Amino acid sequence: MENWPRRLLLAASLLFNCVTASQTLAAETIGDSLRMEPVIQPKVPRREIEPVEIDDENFEMGAFVGFLSIEDFGTNPVYGVRLAYHVTEGIFMEAALGRSKAGDTSYENLSGDIQLLPDDDRDYTYYNLSLGYNILPGEVFLADRYAFNSQFYLIGGIGNTHFADNDEFTVNFGAGYRFLVSDWAALHLDARDHMFDSDLLGESKTTHNLEFHAGLTFFF
Repeated sequence: MENWPRRLLLAASLLFNCVTASQTLAAETIGDSLRMEPVIQPKVPRREIEPVEIDDENFEMGAFVGFLSIEDFGTNPVYGVRLAYHVTEGIFMEAALGRSKAGDTSYENLSGDIQLLPDDDRDYTYYNLSLGYNILPGEVFLADRYAFNSQFYLIGGIGNTHFADNDEFTVNFGAGYRFLVSDWAALHLDARDHMFDSDLLGESKTTHNLEFHAGLTFFF
C-alpha cells in the first residue's frame, strides 16, 4: 500500500499516452481522407485563343468608300484615301482626301430646266487633318478560337472643301470603329460631319455635310 501513489501516477501517464496516440491517429486518418482524390473529376475544356494585336508599325494607310449627304444637294457616293500616324496607343493623327459629286437640289428638280450649278462645279473635294483618340477597346470572338481586337474612336480636325468653284475652310468631327482582322490590316466604319459656311443659295449659313463610309487600312 505504500507504493499506491506511484502506481496511480504510472496509470495516469499510460492513460494520457493512449489518448494522445489515438488523437494523432485520428488526425492522420482525417488528413489522408482529405487528400484523397474526389470520386468525380471535373473536366473543363480549355479554349486556345489567338488574339490579333496591332502591328508594331505606327503608320496606317488605306482607302474608303461610302455616302456623303451634301446639304441641299442630296446624298451621293464618296470615295477617298487616308493616312494615319499613331502617336501613342491612344492618340493618332490622320490626313484624309475624299471626293464626291453633288446632285440636284429640290428647286432644280421642281423647276425642270433651271440649273443652279454647271456640272463642272458640282465636284465636291475635301482634304483634312484630324486628331483621333481611341476609347472603349474590346475583343470580338469568332469560331471559338480567334479573338480580334477592336477599338471605338473619336476624331475631329480642320481642312478645306472645294465645291461650286469655291474653297471653304472646313471643320470635321465624328466617330469610328476599327476592327483588326490581322496584325497588319483593319476594317473601319466611320461617321463624320463636315461643316463650312456657304452662301451658294443666297443666304449665308453653316452647312452640315454628313458622311458615312467603310474602309480598309494596312499598317506599315
